[in-house]
Amino acid sequence: MPFSINLISDLQEMWQYAFMQHAFEAGTIVAIVAGIVGYFVVLRRSSFAAHALSHVGFAGAAGAVLFGVDPVLGLLLFTSAGGITMAVLGRRATQRDVQIGTVLAFMLGLGVLFISLYTGYATEAYSILFGEILGISVNDVLVTLAASFVIVSVIVVVYRPLLFASLDEDVAEAKGLPMLLLGIIFMLLLAVATSIAVQVVGVLLIFSLMVTPAAIAQRLTKRSRQGIVISVSIALAATWLGIYISYYEPYPVSFFITSMVFALYLIVVILQRIRMNSKATMD
Repeated sequence: MPFSINLISDLQEMWQYAFMQHAFEAGTIVAIVAGIVGYFVVLRRSSFAAHALSHVGFAGAAGAVLFGVDPVLGLLLFTSAGGITMAVLGRRATQRDVQIGTVLAFMLGLGVLFISLYTGYATEAYSILFGEILGISVNDVLVTLAASFVIVSVIVVVYRPLLFASLDEDVAEAKGLPMLLLGIIFMLLLAVATSIAVQVVGVLLIFSLMVTPAAIAQRLTKRSRQGIVISVSIALAATWLGIYISYYEPYPVSFFITSMVFALYLIVVILQRIRMNSKATMD
């Protein structure tokens, strides 16, 4: 179907289909969670952790397929176990790259083993690589909603100490904050958020929702609450537009979401550099 100049009519048309309703519902929930958790990911300089957990999740999905279990359950189990292991081995977020890389390598090795042992065609496991938001069922939406509610609730409870620890680990530790516990809590939140976000953008493109909107937000404001609002807004806009465009174009939703947030990031970076150069010239 071609685009129409009447946006309301287009939305009414696609809203007649249950799979589009579920896509918008799940996409909205995931975008909100990814925008919130992603802000702390960037603030704590833990982008590699988010990337690693998404690949660890694929190994879990492959194992679940091998044993005849729901791939999302395997994904959640592996990301949670991997997140806890990373937090325990690397006490400080800024010094965790080696531990993350070690855990990632081991988990990917397990994933290769699971795939090689499976004699059928692991369609469900492979779909996690690129996302399958247009195939989400009403049960998937409910599970996503429940997981998101838990994530947001925990963040509300630990917001202040987590923000403090993310901004300055040394001072937070000197003040007596439980850094190991906060690290484990954050990695578990990241694991669950990654597990539900792969439904939208997949393992390989998790950065498009979990990192890039938050990176843009941190370039636009230094205030944490404003940054979270901006991060969530960008993730929501990209997700909604991506789903909307994919209704008319035969290309993956994840491609449109990734392209839009990347283009916006480039625009923000370029405009800020132009502004800095102009200011330097005037001075």
